[in-house]
Amino acid sequence: MKMISNLRNRLLMAGAMLAVCTSLAQAHQEAAAFASVPNPLADKVRAANSRFLDVKAATSEGYSPIPCASGITGGAMGIHYVNGQYLKDDKIDIARPEAVMYEPMADGTLQLVAVEYISSKGPASLDGQLFNFNSAPNRYGLGEFYELHVWAWKGNPTGTFADMNPKVSCEHATAPSQ
Repeated sequence: MKMISNLRNRLLMAGAMLAVCTSLAQAHQEAAAFASVPNPLADKVRAANSRFLDVKAATSEGYSPIPCASGITGGAMGIHYVNGQYLKDDKIDIARPEAVMYEPMADGTLQLVAVEYISSKGPASLDGQLFNFNSAPNRYGLGEFYELHVWAWKGNPTGTFADMNPKVSCEHATAPSQ
């Protein structure tokens, strides 16, 4: 009787483990499928802003770094290089993002992962994609604004336009220099 009970427990445990593994595999496949779905806006953003693959292009165009931004529940946005002139003009131009976002790598380099468009006028949109509204007060110490992240260089399993990317980390961030 004890042997049958042990066998039944092992079978139940094996079944539970199989269910967990199956769920994880399905989630991985869904994330991979999402990442492979073409996104016309991300393609346009990539074409208009690939000059920023080298961070020197951002600094030469007046962008300055602010500290790496990470999320409370994980993931990050990376180090934002912000152009103060573009922030002030409230114009939405695909080739002039208000912020260019880089992930700090272990070797000290910065990898371009996304751009961010910001406007205090709204509701705002770019190529039909609505911006997210941020009320005041907010963690940035700014007034109300609208923003749109476009993860054009690093896939984001939570969405091309999500704020945080669970695949991005601030682990290797150092204090930004200007």
